[in-house]
Amino acid sequence: MHARDLFDRYSTTFSFEFFPPKTPDAADQLFAAITELEPLKPSFVSITYGAGGSTRDLTHELVVRLKQRGVLDPVPHLTCVCHSEPEVRAILERYAQAGIGNVLALGGDVPKERPGYDRAQDAFQNACGLAGYVKAFNDQNARAAGHPDERGFGIGVAGYPEGHPGTPNRVKEMDFLKAKVDAGADYIVTQLFFSNDDFYDFRDRCGLAGIRVPIVAGIMPITSASGMMRMADMAAGTRFPAPLLRSINRASGDAEGVRRVGIHWATEQCRDLLDHNVRGIHFYTLNRSTATREIYQNLGVKDSTQLQPVRRATH
Repeated sequence: MHARDLFDRYSTTFSFEFFPPKTPDAADQLFAAITELEPLKPSFVSITYGAGGSTRDLTHELVVRLKQRGVLDPVPHLTCVCHSEPEVRAILERYAQAGIGNVLALGGDVPKERPGYDRAQDAFQNACGLAGYVKAFNDQNARAAGHPDERGFGIGVAGYPEGHPGTPNRVKEMDFLKAKVDAGADYIVTQLFFSNDDFYDFRDRCGLAGIRVPIVAGIMPITSASGMMRMADMAAGTRFPAPLLRSINRASGDAEGVRRVGIHWATEQCRDLLDHNVRGIHFYTLNRSTATREIYQNLGVKDSTQLQPVRRATH
């Protein structure tokens, strides 16, 4: 389902993120998690993407495999890094042939195995350019097919409630985000955050900047102290509120205690977001199902349909 239809149909969407497995054991773990998460009936699932060749191919394979299963609607990530224009076009053509309806256009990071890589070689220097290219691809294909009203891929882009780590100027940051939307983005998925106030302020600033597309909140529950440290490294600039840290400290290093604190905190984030009419919640699953399933249980529901009872009128 195209992103616009999805957000027109549901007042709130619920989505999960996976990354492509690199080993047979990791693949088994992922598909075990997918099997356990399918009954939650997510609106869509996103598949992360690495610029390195092997990871890139694994993403394509996972996306097509999920699409063929016919249970979950996959939304592949697409990044600017290490790509020529013909390569991006080939990826879009492959996804179009597989019936993929949406992509997430991201700037991306240079792979660790390619230190010193010259980004000047890339066809697109930022997600704005990539989103614009996907929009142009849509328009070109629609004209060629003789269906000018056909929309092609829905386009998602990233947002950063606590600020983009590469843009210290927060005023210009919103201008850059608005440019991505103007280039063709249909919705925004945010980086993970632990204070809903940061998300609400970001949402308000988007409104002031004239950004009218749906904004989906990114949630990643803390399940271990070591995992929290990895989050701090991975999501540069993420703020861990003092009440959250105090709760984790009270667990005194007990692994199950830390996990329960993290699940409780994420549950309360979700409850509060739902109370404040969030357009979507995106769970960063790390290819595991337990935390997400527990959050649904804590919210008192069996699946996403109980969290999205309102259908928007269509004309």
